[in-house]
Amino acid sequence: MELVRHDHPPLRSPAALVAFTGWGDAGEASSSAVEHLAGRGRIIPLATVDPDGFFDFQVTRPVVELTGDGTRRLVWPDVRIDAVRLEDLDRDLVLVRGAEPNVRWKAFTLLVAETLAGLGVGTAVTLGAFIGQVPHTLPVPLIGVGADPGRLRDRHLFTSRYEGPTGIIGALNVALTDVGIDTVSVWAAVPHYVSAQPYPPGALALLEAAMDLLGCTVELSELTAEAAEFRQAMDVVLEESEGLADYVRELEEEARSDAAGDGRRLVEEIERFLRES
Repeated sequence: MELVRHDHPPLRSPAALVAFTGWGDAGEASSSAVEHLAGRGRIIPLATVDPDGFFDFQVTRPVVELTGDGTRRLVWPDVRIDAVRLEDLDRDLVLVRGAEPNVRWKAFTLLVAETLAGLGVGTAVTLGAFIGQVPHTLPVPLIGVGADPGRLRDRHLFTSRYEGPTGIIGALNVALTDVGIDTVSVWAAVPHYVSAQPYPPGALALLEAAMDLLGCTVELSELTAEAAEFRQAMDVVLEESEGLADYVRELEEEARSDAAGDGRRLVEEIERFLRES
């Protein structure tokens, strides 16, 4: 059995939000965005993907953890499909989250897409994050991929006509669209000099864009505070490192020049990221 389904109450006008850890999750920005939502409301388990059919355990290994009483338990990589019910929303958000699968992507994406369609999901936003030549001092640049470029531009998302190798999000976008789910993908650019650590500004920007696309209003003060604290900590680092401060100023100039045009440099960066990763 590749999918374990759980009994659950009827969902209210569900929309989906999708993110995976691993490749395409620079600074843990996309996975953190979804996890933040999961931590704000009542979680309703819907389904769990059995890892045996979709993971190479020599690549994505299970993890041994100690429980509170000191015994060991084995945690397998998995993908969970849950609904989160928030007090300030009149609809449920279906969260697809977990590790990026290693094998059988076609079967995996079809399984997830058909499951979401069966739950009544009509709209989905998939999230990703890539390493970019961008500064942390400016708003997080976002690239959108969807069937309606005008809808993306109206939300100040750069657009791309990329063709080439893709990841699980790209494959899932197609599968979701094929089953009739209106799907948009949003990617955040994460400064390369902080990409090895969690990047709260990226998570916040992705979540704000996703909620806008889904027509939802969610209180994000906690994540906003985390993003502000991160930038303040980085300001201290810049004060102590003249070389890094000079480099960030160069990135700021390049970013402003790019934003004044069509964002082509940023789009080229994500396209290069997809081709070379």
